[in-house]
Amino acid sequence: MLANDKLIIRGIEFKSRLWVGTGKYKDFEETAKAIEASGADVVTVAVRRTNIFDKRSENLLDYIDPKRYKILPNTAGCYTMEDALRYARLARETGISDLIKLEVIGDEKTLFPDTCATLKATEILAKEGFIVLPYINDDPVMALRLVDAGASAVMPLAAPIGSGLGIRNPYNLKIILEQAKVPIVVDAGVGTASDVAVAMELGCDAVLLNTAIAGAKEPVAMAEAMKHAVIAGRLAYKAGRIPRKLYATASSPIEGML
Repeated sequence: MLANDKLIIRGIEFKSRLWVGTGKYKDFEETAKAIEASGADVVTVAVRRTNIFDKRSENLLDYIDPKRYKILPNTAGCYTMEDALRYARLARETGISDLIKLEVIGDEKTLFPDTCATLKATEILAKEGFIVLPYINDDPVMALRLVDAGASAVMPLAAPIGSGLGIRNPYNLKIILEQAKVPIVVDAGVGTASDVAVAMELGCDAVLLNTAIAGAKEPVAMAEAMKHAVIAGRLAYKAGRIPRKLYATASSPIEGML
């Protein structure tokens, strides 16, 4: 059923619906092993925080082959629109990608996004030809405004970044899925494989996560668990679950029995 179930954003085809980050691992070797186990073909890299430009020292891209993986630069750690624009442009100028995961953080404690700055930055970058994937709260109204501003996909959080709380508001996500009409990638707050499965069963197009794998006791094993959760959740969504009922229904009919 999933053989022809393609995720395509602005003409780019993605093989896996699990996207993974590269932060918080003990070293680059563990990072590479976990990404391999996850089956992901999208790897997001914080332009501001990661050494990907200095060829004279150990480099993340020495362990992650850009010919094998789609590198998704992100503007993590940017607290102003100007900083986010600067790092997005830097990533493209160095030839990494036209894709950009746009983050403009509005609050240092919660790491919730600055929605006004994110909206403005999305409009600017989209006009410059970027394929913009903005990180936002689970806000259906803002999701629609970002699409109107040129976002190619929308990335609502499941819960605060790194919290591991899982999907706190599935009903807002369902509204976003119904209204936005672009791919929806759940980003931030996932804790374990069951959270990923829930996101996919809701109909989300992909899940991006980092801490849930990198912070696990066995990151490589957790990465594999996440791979299977995405596949199971997507297959369940496509298959269609039974309706919920208050009372029991017999599994076997009684008609025709003596």
